[in-house]
Amino acid sequence: MFNTVFKGQKEGAEMKAKFSKLLLAGLFSTVAVGAVAQQMLSIGTGGTGGVYYPLGGGMANILSNNVAGLQATAEVTGASVDNLKFIRQGKMDIGFTMADTAWDAYQGQGKFTDGKVNARTIMALYANDAQIVTVEGSGIEKLSDLKGKRISTGSPGSGTEVVAFRILEAAGIDKDKDITRERLSVAESVNAIKDRKIDAMIWIGGIPTAALTDLAATPGLKIKLIDHADVVEAMNKKYGPLYTKGTIPAKAYTGQDKAVTNLQVWNLLVVDAKMSDEMAYKVTKTLMENQAELVKVHKEAMNISLKTQGAASPIPYHPGAQKYFKEKGVSVQ
Repeated sequence: MFNTVFKGQKEGAEMKAKFSKLLLAGLFSTVAVGAVAQQMLSIGTGGTGGVYYPLGGGMANILSNNVAGLQATAEVTGASVDNLKFIRQGKMDIGFTMADTAWDAYQGQGKFTDGKVNARTIMALYANDAQIVTVEGSGIEKLSDLKGKRISTGSPGSGTEVVAFRILEAAGIDKDKDITRERLSVAESVNAIKDRKIDAMIWIGGIPTAALTDLAATPGLKIKLIDHADVVEAMNKKYGPLYTKGTIPAKAYTGQDKAVTNLQVWNLLVVDAKMSDEMAYKVTKTLMENQAELVKVHKEAMNISLKTQGAASPIPYHPGAQKYFKEKGVSVQ
């Protein structure tokens, strides 16, 4: 009888142990499945004082809230150049960039002579405005007055720096000899103007740019924007039809009394060509169809439109994005 009882207890213990192992295995299996299902996407933006960063944050929230199993995050970067290099290195999945920088990356020229970037557009966003900024009392009234001055041409790794150099070149200003050049972010540039450490800054971004709004609201200073649309023709002749003439309206910033003519270049949202067609389709569709949420983040999102797709991008669209736009009656290549 003792043996019978002992045998029953032993079998019960063995069954209990087996059940515990199966339960534990099931839990690990569930965790593993959940880990696979949860996909992370990183979005390369720009500095915190610009437009890319808040828009990228808005996009990350929209994607995380509307695409099952997806968690997206917005990352602070140097902007266009850095974002494309990060995509090439596999460190970023999505990146904001200006069209001219994207073209250089695709061709392996300019800042990308160390290797081409196999990038593809998923959305044309809005036209970026070149803004040459100073304050009253700097002695700068026109573009040629930048000679001999202390100028910030944008942070290293930014599309701003690329365009700034080209603007100066087209204006006959040697970036290395004719100015004292600083390589500052938009927020750092604004602080340097406030502290009188630089005389002017060149910035390429949406209107209004938060850091410039802050500069315009600074007591004792009056912001001034400089006309420069006359450089567009020379730049397009050398670099291709990447730039257009635009106008920054009066009162875009507090104290800016008159409209100025300027250079514009389109912003793109790009991904690695290796991104799956399904993911590129989901990202494009989700962002395009939640545009109203992006407008709440920054009013430049109002300019995202089906009408501007295709013509604004000098590099090919991702097949997943092509599929979405085709469904909407828009052909992009």
